[in-house]
Amino acid sequence: MVEVKDLIDSLPEIKELEDLQEQQEPAIQALSEVGIDLNKTITDYVMSDYEAVTTLSKNLNINATEARKQLVAFPNEYIVDGENIPDLVKKMRKARRKLKGENRVRMAKAIDTIIDGYSDHISKCIDSIYWLSPYKEPLLKMRFNEKDLMKLNKIADVKSRRKVVDSLCKFWEHDLKKTDMVYGKDYSTLEKTCRLAKKDFRAEIKNVSDQSLAKSKKDRTVSFIDSEIRKNPGIGVRQLHERLPTVLHKSTTTNMISKMIKKLDVAVVDGGYYSMPSEIKKNIWAYTAAFIDSDGYITMDRNHNPRVGLIATGDRGRAFMEEMHKSIGYGKLHLNQKSPQNTRPVQRLNFYSQGDVTELLTKCLPHFRLKKGNAELLLELIRMKKSYKKQEWYKPRCDEIFKLMKWENHKDHVGFDWLKEGIYLDNIQKYKDNCKMGAMDSMEQVGTILKRQPSNFFAVYNRETKEAMNKTKMPTDMESQVLEFLEMAKKAITAEANGKVSFMSPSFIKERIEEILTKFGISERQRFESKNAML
Repeated sequence: MVEVKDLIDSLPEIKELEDLQEQQEPAIQALSEVGIDLNKTITDYVMSDYEAVTTLSKNLNINATEARKQLVAFPNEYIVDGENIPDLVKKMRKARRKLKGENRVRMAKAIDTIIDGYSDHISKCIDSIYWLSPYKEPLLKMRFNEKDLMKLNKIADVKSRRKVVDSLCKFWEHDLKKTDMVYGKDYSTLEKTCRLAKKDFRAEIKNVSDQSLAKSKKDRTVSFIDSEIRKNPGIGVRQLHERLPTVLHKSTTTNMISKMIKKLDVAVVDGGYYSMPSEIKKNIWAYTAAFIDSDGYITMDRNHNPRVGLIATGDRGRAFMEEMHKSIGYGKLHLNQKSPQNTRPVQRLNFYSQGDVTELLTKCLPHFRLKKGNAELLLELIRMKKSYKKQEWYKPRCDEIFKLMKWENHKDHVGFDWLKEGIYLDNIQKYKDNCKMGAMDSMEQVGTILKRQPSNFFAVYNRETKEAMNKTKMPTDMESQVLEFLEMAKKAITAEANGKVSFMSPSFIKERIEEILTKFGISERQRFESKNAML
């Protein structure tokens, strides 16, 4: 039974149906790209598929296989949440009667959206039947549904196809004659002929057996198994076999079912099968971020080692963790751990190494909603540990990050003893403002430039600076300071060029250069910057 609330809440998903339909049917898109040529090529008269393939292959200069792909492009049935569109619309209209105000308006819009999408789908179905699409205008005036179009698509013999086209043409011709005609004997005769044409059209559809549209026993079995696994997580092979309809039960065995399940996107834990959300495959990083937000953690220990983990419980949780581990490709699984409350076993997927944590958090960062602050802190910490341990601010900043991480993880805990952890809430904002990511970016940018052309830089730097000093009447003490700084800069830049950590950071070098150039005057600064790429 479709709930009213569920239908209303599904409006955003319903609005995406048209896009999804196009994504699911690339063959339809391919057909539309050659639609004009196709119609010109194979709609001169009603022909067999063999004739159509041969003609299309010749005229479009493609092989027979490619030509056949263009012809066999009928879209899959239009389904929303397991319901075909006519049935779904009926339920929604029935549910709308119980609604009032804004909810009734929203439901009406949802119904209109579905109908619009379904109309487009029906139009694509007609266009995909190459021998029928030229007669789309009279066809739309006939009584038919999606199943009828499926039957028409199944008609293979030319004789039956021509009968369908004849009935459409007869209706079309006499319907056009009725236009602007005053009701009378002639009008009545034309109307009768149109009704007979419609009757002939329906008769041809009825001649197509419903059996031709039916799925094979294997397809029906696989569909039933997939549905049961989704409804009953942890169900086993024997239970699936017992629940099969009688016809399917007699023609299958437990061994056959096991082989069928291997082709489905399901996970197995201790003989029980679990259907995994499609989001895991579609966007693993968005799903992982959501999982960490709800049932995971991002933290660091007292030795400033990064820790990220996902937690689940029970057999279903184990299936999830194993599937996540496979999809992500790294991490450490800890399965069937004892819970503190001695309830269901705990399943964990943990990440310990700096490389794994960095890759995981970087890819998940755009998708975090609750733990984005934690992720940014860990990324800053790992970056510092990797390249900036010798900086004087390294250890103080690590302590600040530890306190910030505590605050992020416990800020919603009423009564948490912050003083026990040495945290003063008045300092939290100061810690946040002291983030070193920008400083590290600047240092790496300058360092990269210096490594690229160290010798050329020294030559230009010293020459231009000394020329500027000669043109400027500088005090002796100031001149000696500049020369001393140049020597210090030379040593720092040499260290950076050799891939070593210098006693003077590149950012400090840049600041000192800025000071010197300011004292030279803006014109000298502009001239200096134009000749030295480092700034």
